[in-house]
Amino acid sequence: MNNKLLACIGLLAVSLAACSDKSKSEAVAAGDHAAAAAQDAGAATVTAAEDVGNATADAAANAGAAVDNAAEKSADAARNAAADAKAAADKVGRKTDAAVDAAKKTQ
Repeated sequence: MNNKLLACIGLLAVSLAACSDKSKSEAVAAGDHAAAAAQDAGAATVTAAEDVGNATADAAANAGAAVDNAAEKSADAARNAAADAKAAADKVGRKTDAAVDAAKKTQ
């Protein structure tokens, strides 16, 4: 995802150089949205790590039964984190497309 974010930032920089003031502000807003989406992805990763940590603590406290529970929670957390990261990446993609469209309108 870092490569997508860097590509998005690079694209925004190039777009800003060629845009009118209105398009620049639209591109900046799209960049802000892209940054927020990246933060959302980071928060999803932190949440997943916390879920895995909680699952591990349960396993230590409850032995055998908790190990099974931890595996289920870890798998759920991984699926949720993957879904959240995909949603955030999709959001970055949409915002990048919007920035490109805004740049094209000014050319």
